[in-house]
Amino acid sequence: MSLLDGHLALFRCPRCGGGLARTGGPLHCSGCRQEYPVPEDGMPRLFWPNEWEGDRLDVTDRIKAFYEATPFPDYDGFDDVSSLIEKARRGFFAKLLDDQVPVGALILECGCGTGQLTNFLSVANRTVLGTDICLNSLTLANDFRRRHGLDGAFFCQMNLFRPCLRPASFDLVISNGVLHHTADPFLAYRTIAGLVKPGGHLIVGLYHKYGRIYTDLRRRLFHLTGDRFKFLDRHNVNPRLSQAKRRAWFMDQYKNPHESKHTIGQVLGWVEALGFSFVKSIPKTVPFQPFLENENLFADEEPGSAIERFLVEAGQALTGADEGGFFIVIARRPGP
Repeated sequence: MSLLDGHLALFRCPRCGGGLARTGGPLHCSGCRQEYPVPEDGMPRLFWPNEWEGDRLDVTDRIKAFYEATPFPDYDGFDDVSSLIEKARRGFFAKLLDDQVPVGALILECGCGTGQLTNFLSVANRTVLGTDICLNSLTLANDFRRRHGLDGAFFCQMNLFRPCLRPASFDLVISNGVLHHTADPFLAYRTIAGLVKPGGHLIVGLYHKYGRIYTDLRRRLFHLTGDRFKFLDRHNVNPRLSQAKRRAWFMDQYKNPHESKHTIGQVLGWVEALGFSFVKSIPKTVPFQPFLENENLFADEEPGSAIERFLVEAGQALTGADEGGFFIVIARRPGP
């Protein structure tokens, strides 16, 4: 079954918000009459530009061009479904998601890149839609899906600032490592939050303001020395990673044309501003409380006090260096 055969009602026109119909060829908007192609690969091309007024910063085209040239994360040549599962479950976060997101859930990954997480989560009879602005990345994701018969995974091209999806449609929306590459991370957060069903969850991962200190120092050193001393980044000397994956990591971390940095406290403000409720963060907002191997991702926790959060945030300068200074915040939309 194709994405549009079973899920056309999920979609709307990214230009005007009107309903979409299809009679075998492109998608047609019932409102503005805009057409959107659906090539033989089955991935709808539903990208629409921001059209922001004035001289407001918009880095979409720069980021799109960067990831078209350097898809991230790349696949290894030997990857199949079993190796994808094995590698995904080595990471505790993907493993916990797979263990705890129920069968039958409808999931959206905004900024899916080459679609490893989308494909992985679809294995357990979930419906997972991966969206991205970059066709090169989406093609890799969709080719893997088709080659291995992952019928629960689907992909389409979309600008997250101009979503082609109906509001309040998804049980879970995930956007890891994406919003900090946009010109307006809070607007991006607010936009994708609108796609979460009442009672559903939003998971966002961002670069940390202090956790990126060592990455920034390495970036400066690499720039000054013509990319010598790559061994200072442990991913670039990891024998378990292919040359393609090491290059994809290096380019994403050290050559990206735009990134912003954030704190857990800042994202807690976003959560509150949208009327969502905080569930938990990685790292936790209380010092010396590690994530456990059987941690319940969706069990509510009270956020730590301002002093406790400050200690956790400051600690990111030391602990954030290993994984690029990354943190995650999980929030819930009010509802049943």
